Amino acid sequence: MEHIRTTKVEQVKLLDRFSTSNKSLTGTLYLTATHLLFIDSHQKETWILHHHIASVEKLSLTTSGCPLLIQCKNFRTVHFIVPRERDCHDIYNSLLQLSKQAKYEDLYAFAYNPKQNDLERLHGWQLIDLAEEYKRMGVPNSNWQLSDANREYKICETYPRELYVPRIASKPIIVGSSKFRSKGRFPVLSYYHQEKELNAMANRAAGKGYENEDNYSNIRFQFVGIENIHVMRSSLQKLLEVNGTKGLCVSDFYSGLESSGWLRHIKAVMDAAIFLAKAIVVENASVLVHCSDGWDRTSQVCSLGSLLLDSYYRTIKGFMVLIEKDWISFGHKFSERCGHLDGDPKEISPVFAQFLECVWHLTEQFPQAFEFNEAFLLQIHEHIHSCQFGNFLGNCQKEREELKLKEKTYSLWPFLLDDQKKYLNPLYNSRSQRFTVLEPNTVSFSFKFWRNMYHQFDRTLHPRQSVFNIIMNMSEQNKQLEEDIKDLESKIKQHKNKQTDGIFTKELLNSVHPESSALKTSLVLKEQTLLPMNDALRTIEGSSPADNRYSDYAEEFSKSEPAVVSLEYGVARMTC
Repeated sequence: MEHIRTTKVEQVKLLDRFSTSNKSLTGTLYLTATHLLFIDSHQKETWILHHHIASVEKLSLTTSGCPLLIQCKNFRTVHFIVPRERDCHDIYNSLLQLSKQAKYEDLYAFAYNPKQNDLERLHGWQLIDLAEEYKRMGVPNSNWQLSDANREYKICETYPRELYVPRIASKPIIVGSSKFRSKGRFPVLSYYHQEKELNAMANRAAGKGYENEDNYSNIRFQFVGIENIHVMRSSLQKLLEVNGTKGLCVSDFYSGLESSGWLRHIKAVMDAAIFLAKAIVVENASVLVHCSDGWDRTSQVCSLGSLLLDSYYRTIKGFMVLIEKDWISFGHKFSERCGHLDGDPKEISPVFAQFLECVWHLTEQFPQAFEFNEAFLLQIHEHIHSCQFGNFLGNCQKEREELKLKEKTYSLWPFLLDDQKKYLNPLYNSRSQRFTVLEPNTVSFSFKFWRNMYHQFDRTLHPRQSVFNIIMNMSEQNKQLEEDIKDLESKIKQHKNKQTDGIFTKELLNSVHPESSALKTSLVLKEQTLLPMNDALRTIEGSSPADNRYSDYAEEFSKSEPAVVSLEYGVARMTC
């Protein structure tokens, strides 16, 4: 709270950035220790986490007030008009401080408290077990073994403790290999592919430059042309400039999209993954994936290739395992690439976001192959920047252990699993996809602009219908109808039991008091309640007693065995 000078400003305007008539909402702006909150006159709340803020800009003073432009890492852009320049200046300075933390302990994850005890926190972190994942792959086996050479991080600080290497690779060989590699990142197993009569694997390695072909026999080089982090950062910035320009015509938008080069980069990553998958499946070859350091492009290609090869990674739980294995444990520098701390801006790059976008393109081409939907990918992207959970903090496993993240923060995965229904793909067919290797098409027209990633917060844009949302709504309606049917069947069954009990009670009482008029009256009333009489129809809502459209059902109502109403095409509404 030391950086907050002004906690509340009234009569603030929130501009619609795509409105040609400068539409705005008036409300109150609040500043808390973790969020910026705007509540408009309709009581609609807009929450912005400080860690999501990428840049804050105070524009020139206007007649209506002082403009404040905020751009976020999750591609939200908000444009406020603050009535008084002094208030705007205070908020501006506060956000500059709150959005750029100097140390990990000041990040939101270390203060976030979802009201779980230590045991629940530990269970959340234990949901993903990479040792079990390698067992699922079929390692260790006759060719691959678990090595303890890096148990104390002495060979490679950016690799995990436990690594799988060829059985013929002794510790001296591993040490010698690491000295030849950048940051000591020697070749290790990333994925072992099992099929009938096929044993193959994807390796990962790193060393500045590229391998010398003379040092190997029976190999083939393939350069895949994925650009470095600086080119990718520049490409995304160009995309966002085009994306945020008001009033662009269609031709200018597509021209700008092409000039940014963003979709070409997505295609390059996809092509590399396809090459890897085909080499393993078609050529029965082993693949060594190699880039300058091994924590950016290597992670992209290995994880995406594994996704093409193995249907398990296309499930919700499997996708979490894939991220933990190829990104988190193998040292993708999340904190540097996402700008979690106030550091070198040249280290920021959308490497992981590109991976998510490639996966989204696959879900578009193969809608039945993935258990999860677009919302799942967007939620993960949200939290690589939110710093709300500990999974993506730090740049390697060693650093995460030093920060004691498993003791002081919470894992994202159990929270996503708790909301699993929101992320299910209704078109998913697990049986047909179990052993399917995906073969995506990468011709130019297969790639498109991901509107829901880059415009998910721009609600005033012309709405697009989502097929998935429509199907999910229909699915929910069907589930509700099925529950209604079960409820009605249960009530009918109870009704039948009461009818039987009533008839039995009538016979018993008549045998004891055959002349009791009071009992006769009571039983007649009970019979009228339970069994509709032949000469009296229930009034159906919206009809009149004189309406004889339902007279054909009089005979059905009088039966002792009630008929079951079909709800296949709608909801039957009844009044009793």
